[in-house]
Amino acid sequence: MPKPLFPGHTYINLTTFRRNGRPVPTPVWFVELDDKLYVFTQMNSGKVKRVRANGQAQIAASDVRGRPLTAFVEARARLVSETDPLYARALEHYRRKYGLLWQLFALFARLRGQRESMAMIELEPLPHVQHA
Repeated sequence: MPKPLFPGHTYINLTTFRRNGRPVPTPVWFVELDDKLYVFTQMNSGKVKRVRANGQAQIAASDVRGRPLTAFVEARARLVSETDPLYARALEHYRRKYGLLWQLFALFARLRGQRESMAMIELEPLPHVQHA
């Protein structure tokens, strides 16, 4: 079984890229399944728009403010449909990893009417491509 990419970390710096190539870093929660990372976010977020546009991303373990704690790794990003079995698996891992914090996040999203507008991003690290 492969070694986890960011063991023991709560946040990653997910950097996605605008159409003009400008990087946009964002600290996010994540879970790791089968050598890939999964991130939940709002369907109308900039991250989702940028992933749809080109799928290029960089990831690094980070603190809550997004300051990288490890080297960046290039990754391919794609959206995962709610009907894909991976969606339910990742959601269950989120519930286990983040516990009460995830429950509060989900509750507030529902109260704001945003539960139906959640998106899941899959991040597949690309081998041997790292940035300092």
